[in-house]
Amino acid sequence: MNHSPYENAMRQLASAQKILESGDMSQGSRKSLLQEIERLRLPNRMINVSLPITMDDGTLKIFEGYRVQYNNARGPYKGGIRVHPDVSLDEVKALSFWMTIKCAVAGLPMGGGKGGIIVDPKTFSNKELERLSRAYVRALADCIGPNKDVPAPDVNTNGTIMGWMADEYVKAVSYQSSAVSKKSPALVANKDFDPPSVSSSHIPSVRSLRESEAGQNFVRSPQAYLSYLSATFTGKKIEDGGSEGREEATGLGGLYVLQAMLAKLKSQIPMTNTQRGKKSFKISSALEIGNWLLDIRRPLTVAVQGFGNVGYNMVKFLVEQGFIVVAVSDSQGGIYVPEGVNPMLTMECKKKNGYLAGCYCSGSVCDLKKGRPITNDELLELPVDILIPSALEGVLTTKNAGRVKAKVILEMANGPTTPEADAILFKNGITVIPDVLSNSGGVTVSTFEWEQNLKGEHWTKDVVNMKLKKTMQKASDAVYDTAKKYKTTLRNGAFILAIERIAEEV
Repeated sequence: MNHSPYENAMRQLASAQKILESGDMSQGSRKSLLQEIERLRLPNRMINVSLPITMDDGTLKIFEGYRVQYNNARGPYKGGIRVHPDVSLDEVKALSFWMTIKCAVAGLPMGGGKGGIIVDPKTFSNKELERLSRAYVRALADCIGPNKDVPAPDVNTNGTIMGWMADEYVKAVSYQSSAVSKKSPALVANKDFDPPSVSSSHIPSVRSLRESEAGQNFVRSPQAYLSYLSATFTGKKIEDGGSEGREEATGLGGLYVLQAMLAKLKSQIPMTNTQRGKKSFKISSALEIGNWLLDIRRPLTVAVQGFGNVGYNMVKFLVEQGFIVVAVSDSQGGIYVPEGVNPMLTMECKKKNGYLAGCYCSGSVCDLKKGRPITNDELLELPVDILIPSALEGVLTTKNAGRVKAKVILEMANGPTTPEADAILFKNGITVIPDVLSNSGGVTVSTFEWEQNLKGEHWTKDVVNMKLKKTMQKASDAVYDTAKKYKTTLRNGAFILAIERIAEEV
């Protein structure tokens, strides 16, 4: 039976609930956590918008869009906007739920949200896409803002589109506040700067901003007020107020999570056969994985499904750190290169040819003798140490989970593993590092961008990456420790951690 994305999300929540119901804790704590689970079963708000667009030929067309604001217990709703013909309300609900969990797992002062527009952007001109983007913002202007809801790029949206959207939001707010802004932009800043969510304890770096010298300059400066308003959207271009390091943040964050988790697994005390028979801490077969990592004396091999922005950066960072990436793929298929791919040459070859087939680039050359074509299904079943699905949802199912040979799966896509497949992988001793942790680097640096805009600052790339590494390592440790505490999987550990953190704010 095929389940929808939202059904799968709720089944993951139910799995965490089952662990908590039998967990060792006080009745009061259990009651609080189970109440929070009930709150998380439905989003706070679902917004459906109609977007009338004048096309280049003068005709009027109406498009449908969504924004789901799932939970804001920890801070403003946060999540991307995707533009795709297959966007559905069910999908957007699921993604907004996962964003709620993801932000809490990463320890960010954000809630979860997601948006979507049902359209094929490939059929649009650049001007039509801009009109669509601006219309979406006008329709949602009253529902978003730096302290309400902070969208970002997702499928088929990018920094350029975020720039259009941020510009349109500033226009909308300026129009709504025109009577005040004509007197003094600073009055508008003073009026809008201190809503409850910004002055709350969720955001200590912003809470005292007005009391500082920078804060006093901020509320008196029209330019800084524009920076404040631009914090409504993240993932912008640098010149529009974007953050350094945002483009590669998801891939780099994934590397930091992988390194942190491998170190945790490797630190496990080796078990004797007698100990293996006892009921003990088990993250899949974390202890067995730890023994394997201790014994291995060669670079770890990796297969990556997906060679877009996230997949490419993931491969690049892995190779830089000494991993051997033997296979990559895109929507049309993949390549297997036993000696390990050269990510830069492979990407150049793909851009030149339009596809990966034949791009067997290893070392400093591309040679047809160095590899062979493979399908996406074959990639998932390769005998590698680490498998990284970074493209589509639901690629690991009951049909193929039993044939997965990797020891560790790092989920860089959203929802790549169905709950049924999860159970099979667990039974087979495969450790799954869940998406709500693995791919949280993107939203982490988006939150850094939001903070920089609010404070009128611009951090260097080194500072951003240092903060990202610290955040990912801290989140990885917390997920691992929670899973260990409840003797469960990393996914359940991540969900329980998120539920605990959200419950603390209610």
